[in-house]
Amino acid sequence: MSLFQPITPAGEPDRSTPLAGRMRPRSLDEFVGQEHLLAPGKPLRLQIERDDPGSIIFWGPPGVGKTTLAKIIARVTKAEFIEFTAVLAGIKEIKQVMADAEKARQYGTRTIVFIDEIHRFNKAQQDAFLPHVEKGNIRLIGATTENPSFEIISALLSRCRVYVLNPLSEEQIVILLRRALEDRKRGLGEMKLRASDAVLQKIAAYSSGDARAAYNVLEVAAGLPGQGGEITDPMVHDALQKRVLLYDKTGEEHYNLISALHKSVRNSDPDAALYWLGRMLEAGEDPLYIARRLVRMAVEDIGLADPNALSLSMAARDAVDFIGMPEGNLALAEAAVYLSLAPKSNALYSAYGAVRRDVEETAAQPVPLHLRNAPTSLMKNLGYGAGYQYAHDFDDKVTAMECLPENLRSRVYYHPSGEGVEQRIRARLEEIKRKRAEMKHQTTEDTEDTGGKDRKK
Repeated sequence: MSLFQPITPAGEPDRSTPLAGRMRPRSLDEFVGQEHLLAPGKPLRLQIERDDPGSIIFWGPPGVGKTTLAKIIARVTKAEFIEFTAVLAGIKEIKQVMADAEKARQYGTRTIVFIDEIHRFNKAQQDAFLPHVEKGNIRLIGATTENPSFEIISALLSRCRVYVLNPLSEEQIVILLRRALEDRKRGLGEMKLRASDAVLQKIAAYSSGDARAAYNVLEVAAGLPGQGGEITDPMVHDALQKRVLLYDKTGEEHYNLISALHKSVRNSDPDAALYWLGRMLEAGEDPLYIARRLVRMAVEDIGLADPNALSLSMAARDAVDFIGMPEGNLALAEAAVYLSLAPKSNALYSAYGAVRRDVEETAAQPVPLHLRNAPTSLMKNLGYGAGYQYAHDFDDKVTAMECLPENLRSRVYYHPSGEGVEQRIRARLEEIKRKRAEMKHQTTEDTEDTGGKDRKK
């Protein structure tokens, strides 16, 4: 049996094929969505119409037409079409197909190799395609739901054009569903079913931009017992069971959503924070991961402007760990709202960042002798602890003693904001600096009065 199979079987469509497969568009005219790529004059349409042999990576969420576009390109260009699934193919199969494609090219036959879930191929498997893409033996079309910058080797990625496909809008999915209801040859037209726009809109809303998921719900609902051929809202509810939520706990959407939650909290928007929190929890995110990120928000974006933010975040983490889910959802929601409404300050975050830079970029000078402990007589004789001033011996609990290394003596890392508790902290810090300056001035005067010798306290 040849590896090169026709992409469109002869005869009538197989009715045992799922509705999503039967309704797959066969031409660009049937394709719905991705106008930013496929409208007249747009880049992908031009590449297809010009029969540009360049390799392509389609990046987008499930059910937006990545595989469909690959098959349309194969039809338009009249190329042989070989489809790989990354979870099933190995190096041996890849090398065999590449050898066959190289032979076919000698007879004037072009080959398109389509790889679904190309991000699941490891580096060695991706490397196996590289020389054949360079030689032009194959035209590679890959589909991925993950960011290709992270998942595809740079050598292969540099030889492909990356097209980003967007989730379908609810209006576009309604168009597809209505088409499936009316199509007698490939769709459900022979069943003479009816569905209101509101019912189709509900399916579209719950499919999260995934046309395949929407077709599946419609097909299940069409098979349920109804009244007079009408697909009703209760039938759709039974078919849906649970909303399809686009989420991958290790993929880009995971990081997109946690980024949205963090930035909503930082922007003091409790409603948005609750929404993104709910999106993550309902999609099955680990609640302790969210709790850890809330703790991070408390120290990064609030800090000492409201020290209670950290305590409440830790309490939310403990509550989730203690009572579990779904009861722990409210503890996380409480923390998210509190952090959103708390006064904001990144002064501590900025201060520690400046410290890290100095640690990395400046000489690591030794600890000043007066700050060292002297547990032995040898250490005392070497000057350890000499000149140390015990703050509690002074009226204001403040001394003029320098505590930074000599090369960093003038550094100021912490600049408290005027928000929340930090307003009081800033006033206290200014008071400390004033007293320290007075003490240094007094020490200078005493030194001058004693002829250059420090007067002991």
